[in-house]
Amino acid sequence: MQPSFEPMSDDDLDLDDRKDRADDSEDEEDGEEIDLSALSDEDLVKQMHDDLYDGLKEEIEEGTNILLERGWQAKKVLDEALVEGMRIVGIDFRDGILFVPEVLLAAGAMKGGMAILRPLLAETGAETIGKVVIGTVKGDIHDIGKNLVGMMLEGAGFEVIDLGINTDADAFIAALHEHKPDILGMSALLTTTMPYMKVVIDTLKEKGLRDDYTVLVGGAPLNEEFASAVGADAYCRDAAVAVETAKDFMMRRHNIRGAMASA
Repeated sequence: MQPSFEPMSDDDLDLDDRKDRADDSEDEEDGEEIDLSALSDEDLVKQMHDDLYDGLKEEIEEGTNILLERGWQAKKVLDEALVEGMRIVGIDFRDGILFVPEVLLAAGAMKGGMAILRPLLAETGAETIGKVVIGTVKGDIHDIGKNLVGMMLEGAGFEVIDLGINTDADAFIAALHEHKPDILGMSALLTTTMPYMKVVIDTLKEKGLRDDYTVLVGGAPLNEEFASAVGADAYCRDAAVAVETAKDFMMRRHNIRGAMASA
């Protein structure tokens, strides 16, 4: 019988937990290798959380394969080992304990596990939390922040369609028609390109599509006042906030749909 794991709350991630992760990292740095195949399911999942935190892609791939060989369903591996591990990373990033280079490593490790799970998830028709189309707006070629948002959204269980840089309104609209996402995310790093977000949102309004999507915006020169002025639903100051905001909007949407269905 497979053990069940309850997701941890933010309060559970106290200083002792963070110290334990630091101690584990020091042990690995001292050359003490861990035999993942010798761990119990519960201990292996905890170790994968630590390995994600440390950005260890090969270990995450190995752990993912071990759990699958033990009969775990792909969705269970995703939720309990990978998504929960990235949630921990997101909390420490939000709290200033981890920084962008470390989160990028963690996201890269997550992608290693996802590459193994994605075809299995597709076969079973497993649902994601939601679908997001993101892109850097027209005239702007900066993408580090956008890429980090995309990685962390995927790590939280979203399907992400990344349109890249220099994305104009027509490309955004075409992607919305093709992929039918729940959320549209736009990024800009220049004060000269951030007004283009309003062009995209106004185009959505003109085509009668604005109410069909949650629109999130982010980037260094933006703020909440700007987001409100251009008609976005929310401003996300960093990738961790973007994930929290996206999950919050998806929860609201499900609650609304549930209320309508029971009415």
